[in-house]
This record gives sequence, C-alpha cells and structure tokens, in this order.
Amino acid sequence: MKFSQTLKLATAAGALFLSSMSFAAATNIGTNDVAIQGYDPVAYFSEHKAVEGSAEFTATHEGAIYRFSSAENRDLFKADAERYAPQFGGYCAMGVALNKKLDIDPQAFHIEEGKLYLNLNKDVQKKWLTDVPGHLKTANRIWAGIEDLSVAQANAED
Repeated sequence: MKFSQTLKLATAAGALFLSSMSFAAATNIGTNDVAIQGYDPVAYFSEHKAVEGSAEFTATHEGAIYRFSSAENRDLFKADAERYAPQFGGYCAMGVALNKKLDIDPQAFHIEEGKLYLNLNKDVQKKWLTDVPGHLKTANRIWAGIEDLSVAQANAED
C-alpha cells in the first residue's frame, strides 16, 4: 500500500473516531453507554414520573442506549426519539445554563413545552424551576458552545 493511501485511511479512521467521540461528549451516558441511568424516557411523559427501564427493551439514539419499561414505550421512542429524548444530551439543564455538563438524578425532572429536562438533584431542580424560560434561554445559547466538549473540558475553570 502506498504511503498516500495509508495516510488517507488513517485520516478517515481518525475522523470516524473523533465523530464517535463527539457523540459521546454530546450525550450523557453512563456504564455500558446507558442514558438516563437506565430510566425510561417515555414514562416521564406517559406516567409523569421516573420509571426504571429494563435491559429487555432498548433503543439506541445519538450514541446512547435507552432502556424502557415496556415494548410499547420502546416503540414510541423509536418512532419519535427527538420528542422523548432528554434535552441537552441528558445533562443537567441548570448545569448547562451555568456553562457546565453535570450528571443527573433521574428523579429530578421537568417537562416544559413537551420537552424533558433533567437536573443534578432536587435542590438544583428548585433553582431551575424559579425561572424556567430564562434558564432555558441561557442554556440553549450556551449548549451550542459546550455540546461537543468533553465533560472535563466543559467543566474546566476559566
């Protein structure tokens, strides 16, 4: 194989690796690439509470594996993942408004205008709920700048 061909292959492989890394950075995934700590994203809408999903019912979206409490919920998600997937890649919504990528407590959630927002914990959620429209405006602006950064990069002090 010629050097130029090898270089092209290496460049393509590197680009593919980096693109998979940006998916990983843009989505909050835990052990085994599971999102929302294994909770069912559809249940937040249908049952208005956090419900643990099962490894029996899964779907992949933007590099993350989502678990569901039923085949019906999995199928609803597959049909319209953008509707059910948490905003800001499943990172804490208040954290994003503060220019951080923070993990979440699946019990600390809020649905606003048909979108799922998760928070670090119930105390942070209380702060989020004091001004959801204002925090959303800030978080949406900031997310564009930190979405593809690693957690360490996004959370580095200035």
